[in-house]
Amino acid sequence: MNWSEKLAMLPAKPGVYLMKDRQGQIIYVGKAKVLKNRVRSYFVGAHDTKTQTLVRNIADFEYIVTDTVAEALLLEANLVKQYMPVYNIKLKDDKAYPYLKVTREDHPRIILARRTEEDGALYFGPFPNATAARQTKALLDRIYPLRKCRTLPKQPCLYYQLGECLAPCIHTVAPEQYSEIVEGIRRFMNGGANKVRQQLEQQMRAAADKQAFEKAAELRNQINALDAVMEDQKVITQDRIDRDIIGTASSGGRAAIQILHIRQGRMVEREADLFDIYEQESDALGSFLVQFYTNGHAVPASIVLPAGKLGQEEQENIAQLLRTRIHVPKRGFLKQLVKLACENAEIALQNDLRARQREAERAERALIELAEATKLPMIHRIEAFDNSHIHGADPVAAMVVFVDGKPERSSYRKYKLQTAGGDDYGSMKEVITRRYRRVLDTGAVLPDLIVVDGGPLQIHAAREALGALGLSCPVLGLAKDDRHRTHQAFFNEDPHPLPLDPHAAAFLLLTRIQDEVHRFAITFHRNRHNKQVMHSMLEEIPGVGPKRRDQLLRHFGSVEAIANATIDDFRSLGIGDKLAQRILDALGRKTLGENNPTVSETLAAQEK
Repeated sequence: MNWSEKLAMLPAKPGVYLMKDRQGQIIYVGKAKVLKNRVRSYFVGAHDTKTQTLVRNIADFEYIVTDTVAEALLLEANLVKQYMPVYNIKLKDDKAYPYLKVTREDHPRIILARRTEEDGALYFGPFPNATAARQTKALLDRIYPLRKCRTLPKQPCLYYQLGECLAPCIHTVAPEQYSEIVEGIRRFMNGGANKVRQQLEQQMRAAADKQAFEKAAELRNQINALDAVMEDQKVITQDRIDRDIIGTASSGGRAAIQILHIRQGRMVEREADLFDIYEQESDALGSFLVQFYTNGHAVPASIVLPAGKLGQEEQENIAQLLRTRIHVPKRGFLKQLVKLACENAEIALQNDLRARQREAERAERALIELAEATKLPMIHRIEAFDNSHIHGADPVAAMVVFVDGKPERSSYRKYKLQTAGGDDYGSMKEVITRRYRRVLDTGAVLPDLIVVDGGPLQIHAAREALGALGLSCPVLGLAKDDRHRTHQAFFNEDPHPLPLDPHAAAFLLLTRIQDEVHRFAITFHRNRHNKQVMHSMLEEIPGVGPKRRDQLLRHFGSVEAIANATIDDFRSLGIGDKLAQRILDALGRKTLGENNPTVSETLAAQEK
């Protein structure tokens, strides 16, 4: 079926379309109010440079019809998370926002948590960052005397002397007293900070009247700590509605979005995201908002946008999808906040564009110098390789790709090698053979230059492998000195190093490429090796079979987290205290007076 026939069959309904390259990889996911019109628009008329780049790489497309545009918005966000297409908006991160958790234990604690669970505990948050969560926790620890220790000691600690713990290690604490404290924390976290301050002032005056000056001084310190935290977050809206103020700016196929997070009337954080756009700014903003708030970020009661950025229908769809209110202020203080956010977005965008321009100029200069030194035509695509192993164990290789002097991370590849570790010649031949046999099979683009870690020996191995495939790609090797720094560059079979100035742009680019492929290879190797070590550590514990091992890793996320757990943490999994203690002892927790190595120390020793 040709393009015109396939385009003619597109339905006039809302949905999502998936653009694919020649290898069948999904490179872009978009939403459409009318699929027929939106998809056809890519193949007719003029486009800016960014969109032209996308269109040149489209070899096929698929589409999914939805009942409503709102459904298309959500489906687009989910598919972007699943496929991570190279031309879609890349959020700055996928971080889990922190919560404060009041544990449900006989003697509850206040701890930081990265996710909520159905464990009967109280959770407050999410907080905009870990610093804000830690500051609030420190304040609550001073005001509310819950225990701080993971396990109860045999004698009271300094917190008891400071009046910040009830010392359940030596005193019996009634459940009613804990309930009163937890309820106080609940009131405080639900906007009762001013009322708590008034109560502390009353208690301080009453203690002073009774000449209990130490108690009065302790309460004064708690009031000062409360004032310090509240002073950092000035009230800027009196209605105390949780809002996110959105500012936008775009130019040259780049967009910046600035978000001012206002919680309980206070600005608690601001953050900016910068990304390439291959669509209209309004489409990019709508996609960003849905991805941002379905990606773990807390949805406020109101999202405030600048005028003219989203149509009324799309505002309603996003509001319905996120279960919030979209507001576009026409006057007043909120409009001033939107203006401030837009100004910040414009500053971030211009700084980014200038930095990218400088980087592009340096990369162009470096590639020109490299082409002159190697007597090659202009170099656009560079693929670099490195191998990694530990005393011959678990050999791996990695490839990174630089296009026009910039890393193309979506093209990075990892390889588990069959060649014995320590055989650098054989390892290089294997990875080069596997990579370029795949390139030939799929019709992918060959690089203008191949870079290998090493000197003439590694170059010869790579060229021998390429020759066996009928290829003659140029190969450059990077040798290091005794201090493991990039020292010399060799080209093809020439035994003499290239005459490159170590301070020249070309040499600095090659050093960056070598550092990047080494980082990528060593990270892959460490993760693979450490995973095997961790699994073997759990497998050696009596009473921990495959099902229980998987259960532990799913619940805690890592062996490190298991090693840092408490006996109480295992009970929710149906694991008895004896087995829990056996697991902690085996993983190196300092329990029962033992001084065993930690999991981190064990892994480090394995790597050595």
